[in-house]
Amino acid sequence: MNGIRPISDPSKPKVYIETYGCQRNVNDSEVILSILQDAGYVLTENMNDADVILANTCSIRDNAEQRIWGRIDQFRLQKRNREGVVIGIVGCMAERLKDKLLEKVDLVAGPDSYRSLPQLLKAITPETPQINVLLSHEETYADIAPVRLDKNGVSAFISIMRGCNNVCSYCVVPYTRGAERSRDPYTIVNEAKVLYENGYKEVTLLGQNVDSYFWKDAERPDRNVNFAQLLEMVAKISPELRVRFSTSHPKDISDEVIYTMALYENICKHIHLPVQSGSSVMLEKMRRKYNREWYLERVAKIRSVIPDCGLTTDVIAGFSGETEQDHKDTLSLMEEVVFDSAFMFAYSERPGTLASKKYPDDIPYSLKTERLNEIIALQGRMSLKSNEKEIGKRLKVLVEGPSKKNQKELCGRASSNKMCVFPDMGEKAGDYCEVEVVSVTSATLICKRI
Repeated sequence: MNGIRPISDPSKPKVYIETYGCQRNVNDSEVILSILQDAGYVLTENMNDADVILANTCSIRDNAEQRIWGRIDQFRLQKRNREGVVIGIVGCMAERLKDKLLEKVDLVAGPDSYRSLPQLLKAITPETPQINVLLSHEETYADIAPVRLDKNGVSAFISIMRGCNNVCSYCVVPYTRGAERSRDPYTIVNEAKVLYENGYKEVTLLGQNVDSYFWKDAERPDRNVNFAQLLEMVAKISPELRVRFSTSHPKDISDEVIYTMALYENICKHIHLPVQSGSSVMLEKMRRKYNREWYLERVAKIRSVIPDCGLTTDVIAGFSGETEQDHKDTLSLMEEVVFDSAFMFAYSERPGTLASKKYPDDIPYSLKTERLNEIIALQGRMSLKSNEKEIGKRLKVLVEGPSKKNQKELCGRASSNKMCVFPDMGEKAGDYCEVEVVSVTSATLICKRI
Protein backbone atom coordinates (compact mmCIF):
# COMPACT_ATOMS: atom_id res chain seq x y z
CA MET A 1 0.00 0.00 0.00
CA ASN A 2 1.25 3.53 -0.77
CA GLY A 3 2.52 5.55 2.19
CA ILE A 4 0.74 8.47 3.79
CA ARG A 5 3.76 10.52 4.93
CA PRO A 6 6.08 12.79 2.94
CA ILE A 7 9.36 11.14 2.00
CA SER A 8 12.61 13.11 2.31
CA ASP A 9 14.94 12.33 -0.59
CA PRO A 10 17.01 15.20 -2.03
CA SER A 11 17.67 13.26 -5.23
CA LYS A 12 13.99 13.21 -6.22
CA PRO A 13 11.79 16.13 -7.34
CA LYS A 14 9.34 17.27 -4.69
CA VAL A 15 5.65 17.95 -5.30
CA TYR A 16 3.43 20.13 -3.12
CA ILE A 17 -0.34 20.02 -3.60
CA GLU A 18 -3.17 22.10 -2.17
CA THR A 19 -6.69 20.70 -2.32
CA TYR A 20 -9.85 22.79 -2.53
CA GLY A 21 -13.49 21.75 -2.51
CA CYS A 22 -15.19 18.51 -1.53
CA GLN A 23 -14.12 15.04 -0.39
CA ARG A 24 -13.95 13.91 -4.01
CA ASN A 25 -11.15 16.40 -4.60
CA VAL A 26 -9.26 15.01 -1.60
CA ASN A 27 -9.47 11.57 -3.17
CA ASP A 28 -8.35 12.98 -6.53
CA SER A 29 -5.29 14.52 -4.85
CA GLU A 30 -4.49 11.10 -3.41
CA VAL A 31 -4.70 9.61 -6.91
CA ILE A 32 -2.49 12.37 -8.34
CA LEU A 33 0.16 11.77 -5.69
CA SER A 34 0.11 8.04 -6.37
CA ILE A 35 0.71 8.63 -10.08
CA LEU A 36 3.51 11.11 -9.43
CA GLN A 37 5.11 8.94 -6.75
CA ASP A 38 5.28 6.06 -9.22
CA ALA A 39 6.98 8.46 -11.65
CA GLY A 40 9.71 9.30 -9.12
CA TYR A 41 8.32 12.34 -7.33
CA VAL A 42 8.05 12.66 -3.55
CA LEU A 43 5.55 14.60 -1.50
CA THR A 44 6.51 17.66 0.50
CA GLU A 45 4.30 19.61 2.89
CA ASN A 46 6.46 22.73 2.52
CA MET A 47 5.77 24.80 -0.58
CA ASN A 48 9.17 26.51 -0.20
CA ASP A 49 10.90 23.16 -0.92
CA ALA A 50 8.72 22.11 -3.85
CA ASP A 51 9.86 21.64 -7.42
CA VAL A 52 6.24 21.23 -8.53
CA ILE A 53 3.37 23.20 -6.96
CA LEU A 54 -0.17 22.04 -7.78
CA ALA A 55 -3.62 23.30 -6.79
CA ASN A 56 -6.46 20.80 -7.12
CA THR A 57 -9.45 23.03 -7.71
CA CYS A 58 -13.23 23.30 -7.46
CA SER A 59 -15.57 25.31 -9.71
CA ILE A 60 -18.90 24.77 -7.96
CA ARG A 61 -18.98 28.32 -6.55
CA ASP A 62 -17.38 31.54 -7.71
CA ASN A 63 -15.71 32.26 -4.37
CA ALA A 64 -13.85 28.93 -4.61
CA GLU A 65 -12.37 30.01 -7.95
CA GLN A 66 -11.48 33.47 -6.65
CA ARG A 67 -9.43 31.88 -3.87
CA ILE A 68 -7.41 29.99 -6.48
CA TRP A 69 -6.57 33.15 -8.45
CA GLY A 70 -5.15 34.58 -5.22
CA ARG A 71 -3.11 31.45 -4.59
CA ILE A 72 -1.72 31.50 -8.13
CA ASP A 73 -0.15 34.87 -7.34
CA GLN A 74 1.55 33.28 -4.31
CA PHE A 75 2.73 30.34 -6.41
CA ARG A 76 4.23 32.73 -8.98
CA LEU A 77 6.33 34.33 -6.26
CA GLN A 78 7.92 30.92 -5.66
CA LYS A 79 8.62 30.67 -9.37
CA ARG A 80 10.31 34.09 -9.39
CA ASN A 81 12.42 33.30 -6.34
CA ARG A 82 13.52 29.78 -7.27
CA GLU A 83 14.61 28.77 -10.74
CA GLY A 84 12.92 25.74 -12.26
CA VAL A 85 9.78 25.70 -10.12
CA VAL A 86 6.71 24.47 -12.03
CA ILE A 87 3.19 25.56 -11.07
CA GLY A 88 0.01 23.87 -12.22
CA ILE A 89 -3.75 23.87 -11.83
CA VAL A 90 -5.57 20.54 -11.89
CA GLY A 91 -9.21 19.55 -11.44
CA CYS A 92 -12.50 21.25 -12.27
CA MET A 93 -11.22 24.81 -12.61
CA ALA A 94 -8.56 23.57 -15.03
CA GLU A 95 -11.30 22.08 -17.17
CA ARG A 96 -13.46 25.20 -17.08
CA LEU A 97 -10.89 28.01 -17.44
CA LYS A 98 -8.10 26.33 -19.35
CA ASP A 99 -7.18 29.21 -21.68
CA LYS A 100 -7.10 31.88 -18.97
CA LEU A 101 -5.06 29.65 -16.69
CA LEU A 102 -2.43 28.93 -19.33
CA GLU A 103 -1.53 32.62 -19.24
CA LYS A 104 -0.56 32.25 -15.56
CA VAL A 105 0.75 28.71 -14.98
CA ASP A 106 2.91 26.02 -16.58
CA LEU A 107 0.43 23.15 -16.42
CA VAL A 108 -3.34 22.76 -16.77
CA ALA A 109 -4.82 19.26 -16.30
CA GLY A 110 -8.48 18.28 -16.09
CA PRO A 111 -9.98 15.58 -13.84
CA ASP A 112 -9.62 12.79 -16.40
CA SER A 113 -6.01 13.51 -17.41
CA TYR A 114 -4.07 12.70 -14.25
CA ARG A 115 -2.35 9.67 -15.78
CA SER A 116 -0.62 12.03 -18.21
CA LEU A 117 0.83 14.30 -15.50
CA PRO A 118 4.37 12.78 -15.54
CA GLN A 119 4.59 13.23 -19.32
CA LEU A 120 3.15 16.75 -19.17
CA LEU A 121 5.63 17.78 -16.48
CA LYS A 122 8.57 16.46 -18.50
CA ALA A 123 7.45 18.41 -21.57
CA ILE A 124 7.22 21.79 -19.83
CA THR A 125 9.68 24.50 -20.88
CA PRO A 126 9.56 28.27 -20.21
CA GLU A 127 8.08 28.70 -23.69
CA THR A 128 5.77 25.67 -23.74
CA PRO A 129 3.21 25.26 -20.96
CA GLN A 130 1.30 21.98 -21.12
CA ILE A 131 -2.42 21.26 -21.12
CA ASN A 132 -4.67 18.19 -21.13
CA VAL A 133 -8.33 18.70 -20.32
CA LEU A 134 -9.89 15.93 -22.39
CA LEU A 135 -12.87 14.32 -20.69
CA SER A 136 -13.26 10.54 -20.73
CA HIS A 137 -16.21 8.16 -20.84
CA GLU A 138 -14.17 5.34 -19.26
CA GLU A 139 -11.61 6.72 -16.79
CA THR A 140 -12.25 5.78 -13.14
CA TYR A 141 -8.62 5.34 -11.89
CA ALA A 142 -9.77 1.98 -10.54
CA ASP A 143 -6.29 0.42 -10.73
CA ILE A 144 -4.52 3.19 -8.82
CA ALA A 145 -3.90 2.83 -5.08
CA PRO A 146 -4.22 6.37 -3.70
CA VAL A 147 -1.52 7.88 -1.49
CA ARG A 148 -3.47 8.50 1.72
CA LEU A 149 -3.29 12.09 2.93
CA ASP A 150 -5.23 11.72 6.17
CA LYS A 151 -3.20 12.35 9.29
CA ASN A 152 -4.62 9.77 11.69
CA GLY A 153 -4.88 6.62 9.55
CA VAL A 154 -8.47 6.02 10.68
CA SER A 155 -10.78 7.21 7.88
CA ALA A 156 -10.27 7.09 4.13
CA PHE A 157 -12.17 8.05 0.99
CA ILE A 158 -12.84 5.64 -1.89
CA SER A 159 -14.12 6.96 -5.19
CA ILE A 160 -16.73 4.58 -6.62
CA MET A 161 -17.71 6.59 -9.70
CA ARG A 162 -16.91 9.75 -11.62
CA GLY A 163 -18.91 12.39 -13.43
CA CYS A 164 -22.63 13.10 -13.36
CA ASN A 165 -25.60 12.73 -15.73
CA ASN A 166 -28.13 14.85 -13.85
CA VAL A 167 -27.36 18.26 -15.40
CA CYS A 168 -29.03 20.33 -12.68
CA SER A 169 -29.46 23.77 -14.18
CA TYR A 170 -27.13 25.55 -11.72
CA CYS A 171 -24.31 22.97 -11.65
CA VAL A 172 -21.00 22.86 -13.56
CA VAL A 173 -20.06 19.29 -12.61
CA PRO A 174 -21.30 17.55 -15.80
CA TYR A 175 -19.22 20.02 -17.82
CA THR A 176 -16.05 19.79 -15.70
CA ARG A 177 -16.12 16.09 -14.74
CA GLY A 178 -17.98 14.59 -17.68
CA ALA A 179 -20.53 11.83 -17.96
CA GLU A 180 -21.24 9.40 -15.14
CA ARG A 181 -19.35 6.10 -15.08
CA SER A 182 -19.16 3.53 -12.31
CA ARG A 183 -16.03 1.77 -11.15
CA ASP A 184 -15.59 -2.02 -11.04
CA PRO A 185 -17.01 -3.06 -7.62
CA TYR A 186 -14.36 -5.70 -7.04
CA THR A 187 -11.59 -3.07 -7.20
CA ILE A 188 -13.57 -0.98 -4.69
CA VAL A 189 -13.92 -3.92 -2.29
CA ASN A 190 -10.24 -4.76 -2.68
CA GLU A 191 -9.24 -1.17 -1.91
CA ALA A 192 -11.42 -1.21 1.21
CA LYS A 193 -9.92 -4.55 2.30
CA VAL A 194 -6.38 -3.23 1.95
CA LEU A 195 -7.30 -0.16 3.98
CA TYR A 196 -8.80 -2.31 6.74
CA GLU A 197 -5.76 -4.59 6.75
CA ASN A 198 -3.60 -1.49 7.18
CA GLY A 199 -5.49 -0.34 10.25
CA TYR A 200 -8.21 1.90 8.84
CA LYS A 201 -11.54 1.66 10.63
CA GLU A 202 -13.78 3.70 8.34
CA VAL A 203 -14.23 4.19 4.59
CA THR A 204 -16.43 6.70 2.80
CA LEU A 205 -17.68 5.72 -0.66
CA LEU A 206 -17.71 8.81 -2.86
CA GLY A 207 -19.65 9.82 -5.95
CA GLN A 208 -21.48 12.84 -7.27
CA ASN A 209 -24.62 10.70 -7.02
CA VAL A 210 -23.82 7.40 -5.30
CA ASP A 211 -27.39 6.13 -5.57
CA SER A 212 -27.09 5.89 -9.35
CA TYR A 213 -23.97 3.72 -9.11
CA PHE A 214 -24.42 0.75 -11.45
CA TRP A 215 -21.68 -1.47 -12.77
CA LYS A 216 -22.43 -3.69 -15.73
CA ASP A 217 -20.58 -6.91 -16.30
CA ALA A 218 -20.39 -7.14 -20.08
CA GLU A 219 -20.06 -10.92 -20.07
CA ARG A 220 -22.33 -11.86 -17.17
CA PRO A 221 -25.36 -9.61 -16.55
CA ASP A 222 -26.13 -11.66 -13.41
CA ARG A 223 -23.00 -10.08 -11.91
CA ASN A 224 -24.24 -6.51 -12.37
CA VAL A 225 -23.92 -4.50 -9.14
CA ASN A 226 -26.07 -1.58 -7.95
CA PHE A 227 -25.30 0.74 -5.05
CA ALA A 228 -27.18 -1.23 -2.40
CA GLN A 229 -25.29 -4.37 -3.40
CA LEU A 230 -21.97 -2.52 -3.35
CA LEU A 231 -22.73 -1.23 0.16
CA GLU A 232 -23.35 -4.79 1.29
CA MET A 233 -20.15 -6.07 -0.31
CA VAL A 234 -18.05 -3.47 1.50
CA ALA A 235 -19.90 -3.92 4.81
CA LYS A 236 -19.16 -7.66 4.75
CA ILE A 237 -15.39 -7.07 4.81
CA SER A 238 -15.55 -6.81 8.60
CA PRO A 239 -18.09 -5.70 11.21
CA GLU A 240 -15.27 -3.54 12.62
CA LEU A 241 -15.03 -1.50 9.40
CA ARG A 242 -17.46 1.40 9.30
CA VAL A 243 -18.92 2.29 5.91
CA ARG A 244 -20.15 5.76 4.98
CA PHE A 245 -21.15 7.26 1.64
CA SER A 246 -21.72 10.61 -0.03
CA THR A 247 -23.54 12.12 -1.84
CA SER A 248 -27.09 10.78 -2.21
CA HIS A 249 -29.61 12.22 -4.65
CA PRO A 250 -33.25 12.47 -3.49
CA LYS A 251 -34.59 11.27 -6.84
CA ASP A 252 -32.53 8.06 -6.73
CA ILE A 253 -32.18 6.90 -3.14
CA SER A 254 -33.99 3.58 -3.13
CA ASP A 255 -35.76 1.51 -0.52
CA GLU A 256 -33.14 -1.17 -1.19
CA VAL A 257 -30.37 1.20 -0.07
CA ILE A 258 -32.32 2.19 3.05
CA TYR A 259 -33.03 -1.42 4.04
CA THR A 260 -29.40 -2.42 3.40
CA MET A 261 -28.27 0.35 5.74
CA ALA A 262 -30.65 -0.93 8.40
CA LEU A 263 -29.44 -4.52 7.96
CA TYR A 264 -25.75 -3.89 8.69
CA GLU A 265 -24.73 -2.20 11.94
CA ASN A 266 -21.40 -1.09 10.46
CA ILE A 267 -23.07 0.88 7.65
CA CYS A 268 -23.27 4.26 9.33
CA LYS A 269 -26.74 5.64 9.89
CA HIS A 270 -26.22 8.96 8.16
CA ILE A 271 -27.42 10.22 4.78
CA HIS A 272 -26.40 13.49 3.18
CA LEU A 273 -29.48 14.29 1.10
CA PRO A 274 -29.21 17.70 -0.61
CA VAL A 275 -32.61 19.36 -0.96
CA GLN A 276 -31.40 22.72 -2.38
CA SER A 277 -34.86 24.28 -2.01
CA GLY A 278 -38.14 23.55 -0.26
CA SER A 279 -40.12 25.01 -3.17
CA SER A 280 -41.34 22.67 -5.91
CA VAL A 281 -41.27 25.63 -8.30
CA MET A 282 -37.58 26.22 -7.63
CA LEU A 283 -36.78 22.50 -7.73
CA GLU A 284 -38.29 22.23 -11.20
CA LYS A 285 -36.33 25.26 -12.36
CA MET A 286 -33.17 23.72 -10.88
CA ARG A 287 -33.92 20.49 -12.82
CA ARG A 288 -33.64 18.43 -9.65
CA LYS A 289 -36.23 15.90 -10.96
CA TYR A 290 -38.16 15.65 -7.70
CA ASN A 291 -40.55 17.93 -5.86
CA ARG A 292 -41.10 18.88 -2.24
CA GLU A 293 -43.54 16.03 -1.65
CA TRP A 294 -41.14 13.43 -3.09
CA TYR A 295 -38.34 14.68 -0.86
CA LEU A 296 -40.47 14.56 2.27
CA GLU A 297 -41.67 11.06 1.39
CA ARG A 298 -38.05 9.87 1.13
CA VAL A 299 -37.27 11.43 4.52
CA ALA A 300 -40.31 9.72 6.01
CA LYS A 301 -39.21 6.36 4.55
CA ILE A 302 -35.70 6.75 5.92
CA ARG A 303 -36.97 7.56 9.39
CA SER A 304 -39.53 4.76 9.39
CA VAL A 305 -36.81 2.19 8.67
CA ILE A 306 -33.88 3.86 10.50
CA PRO A 307 -35.40 6.07 13.23
CA ASP A 308 -32.05 7.43 14.45
CA CYS A 309 -30.60 8.10 11.00
CA GLY A 310 -28.64 11.33 10.76
CA LEU A 311 -29.80 13.63 7.97
CA THR A 312 -27.80 16.52 6.53
CA THR A 313 -28.43 18.61 3.45
CA ASP A 314 -27.43 21.43 1.09
CA VAL A 315 -29.53 24.59 0.64
CA ILE A 316 -29.25 27.33 -1.99
CA ALA A 317 -30.63 30.80 -1.21
CA GLY A 318 -31.66 33.21 -3.95
CA PHE A 319 -31.84 31.05 -7.08
CA SER A 320 -33.21 32.74 -10.19
CA GLY A 321 -36.76 34.03 -9.70
CA GLU A 322 -37.00 32.91 -6.07
CA THR A 323 -40.01 34.59 -4.46
CA GLU A 324 -40.59 35.27 -0.80
CA GLN A 325 -43.00 32.31 -0.79
CA ASP A 326 -40.33 30.05 -2.31
CA HIS A 327 -37.97 31.13 0.47
CA LYS A 328 -40.62 30.45 3.11
CA ASP A 329 -41.16 27.00 1.59
CA THR A 330 -37.48 26.27 2.19
CA LEU A 331 -37.69 27.43 5.79
CA SER A 332 -40.81 25.37 6.44
CA LEU A 333 -39.24 22.23 4.97
CA MET A 334 -36.20 22.70 7.20
CA GLU A 335 -38.46 23.00 10.23
CA GLU A 336 -40.38 19.89 9.22
CA VAL A 337 -37.32 17.71 8.60
CA VAL A 338 -35.04 19.09 11.37
CA PHE A 339 -31.71 18.43 9.66
CA ASP A 340 -28.69 17.73 11.86
CA SER A 341 -26.64 20.23 9.86
CA ALA A 342 -26.50 21.81 6.42
CA PHE A 343 -24.20 23.37 3.88
CA MET A 344 -25.88 26.67 3.03
CA PHE A 345 -24.97 29.03 0.19
CA ALA A 346 -26.18 32.05 -1.69
CA TYR A 347 -26.73 31.21 -5.36
CA SER A 348 -23.61 31.79 -7.44
CA GLU A 349 -24.23 31.74 -11.20
CA ARG A 350 -21.69 29.53 -12.97
CA PRO A 351 -20.84 30.31 -16.61
CA GLY A 352 -21.78 27.61 -19.07
CA THR A 353 -24.58 26.09 -17.03
CA LEU A 354 -28.17 25.86 -18.24
CA ALA A 355 -29.22 28.42 -15.63
CA SER A 356 -26.65 30.94 -16.88
CA LYS A 357 -28.10 30.65 -20.39
CA LYS A 358 -31.79 30.40 -19.54
CA TYR A 359 -32.46 32.09 -16.19
CA PRO A 360 -31.33 35.58 -15.13
CA ASP A 361 -29.46 35.91 -11.85
CA ASP A 362 -32.11 38.38 -10.77
CA ILE A 363 -32.13 38.22 -6.98
CA PRO A 364 -30.17 41.18 -5.53
CA TYR A 365 -27.09 40.22 -3.54
CA SER A 366 -28.45 41.97 -0.45
CA LEU A 367 -31.65 39.90 -0.60
CA LYS A 368 -29.71 36.67 -1.18
CA THR A 369 -27.63 37.48 1.88
CA GLU A 370 -30.69 38.29 3.97
CA ARG A 371 -32.36 35.01 3.02
CA LEU A 372 -29.16 33.03 3.55
CA ASN A 373 -28.78 34.53 7.02
CA GLU A 374 -32.34 33.47 7.86
CA ILE A 375 -31.57 29.94 6.67
CA ILE A 376 -28.34 29.81 8.69
CA ALA A 377 -30.06 31.07 11.83
CA LEU A 378 -32.89 28.55 11.47
CA GLN A 379 -30.47 25.69 10.88
CA GLY A 380 -28.62 26.65 14.05
CA ARG A 381 -31.85 26.20 15.99
CA MET A 382 -32.67 22.96 14.15
CA SER A 383 -29.18 21.56 14.84
CA LEU A 384 -29.61 22.25 18.55
CA LYS A 385 -33.10 20.71 18.50
CA SER A 386 -31.76 17.61 16.72
CA ASN A 387 -28.88 17.24 19.17
CA GLU A 388 -31.09 17.67 22.23
CA LYS A 389 -32.89 14.47 21.22
CA GLU A 390 -29.59 12.63 21.78
CA ILE A 391 -29.36 13.46 25.51
CA GLY A 392 -29.38 10.26 27.55
CA LYS A 393 -28.60 8.02 24.57
CA ARG A 394 -25.68 5.60 24.56
CA LEU A 395 -23.54 5.76 21.43
CA LYS A 396 -20.63 3.89 19.91
CA VAL A 397 -18.00 6.39 18.84
CA LEU A 398 -14.94 5.96 16.63
CA VAL A 399 -12.09 7.94 18.18
CA GLU A 400 -10.49 10.45 15.80
CA GLY A 401 -8.04 12.00 18.26
CA PRO A 402 -7.76 14.74 20.90
CA SER A 403 -10.44 17.41 21.06
CA LYS A 404 -9.27 20.69 19.52
CA LYS A 405 -10.61 22.72 22.45
CA ASN A 406 -9.47 20.49 25.31
CA GLN A 407 -6.48 18.16 25.05
CA LYS A 408 -7.77 16.18 28.03
CA GLU A 409 -10.75 15.09 25.96
CA LEU A 410 -11.11 12.91 22.88
CA CYS A 411 -13.39 13.48 19.93
CA GLY A 412 -15.02 11.17 17.42
CA ARG A 413 -18.18 10.61 15.45
CA ALA A 414 -21.20 8.51 16.21
CA SER A 415 -22.78 6.40 13.49
CA SER A 416 -25.11 9.35 12.77
CA ASN A 417 -22.01 11.47 11.93
CA LYS A 418 -22.56 13.70 14.95
CA MET A 419 -19.38 14.86 16.64
CA CYS A 420 -18.90 13.71 20.24
CA VAL A 421 -16.40 14.85 22.88
CA PHE A 422 -15.66 12.77 25.98
CA PRO A 423 -12.99 12.23 28.66
CA ASP A 424 -9.66 10.76 27.52
CA MET A 425 -9.06 7.42 29.21
CA GLY A 426 -6.05 6.39 27.16
CA GLU A 427 -7.66 5.34 23.87
CA LYS A 428 -6.00 6.16 20.57
CA ALA A 429 -7.33 7.15 17.17
CA GLY A 430 -9.14 4.17 15.64
CA ASP A 431 -10.46 2.74 18.92
CA TYR A 432 -14.19 2.44 19.58
CA CYS A 433 -15.68 3.92 22.77
CA GLU A 434 -19.08 3.61 24.41
CA VAL A 435 -20.38 6.97 25.65
CA GLU A 436 -23.57 8.54 26.99
CA VAL A 437 -24.72 12.00 25.89
CA VAL A 438 -25.11 14.34 28.88
CA SER A 439 -25.42 17.75 27.19
CA VAL A 440 -25.17 19.33 23.76
CA THR A 441 -24.41 22.41 21.71
CA SER A 442 -25.70 22.99 18.19
CA ALA A 443 -22.50 21.37 16.85
CA THR A 444 -21.39 18.82 19.45
CA LEU A 445 -22.60 16.04 21.72
CA ILE A 446 -20.91 16.29 25.13
CA CYS A 447 -20.59 12.81 26.60
CA LYS A 448 -19.48 10.80 29.59
CA ARG A 449 -17.80 7.41 29.44
CA ILE A 450 -19.78 4.26 30.15
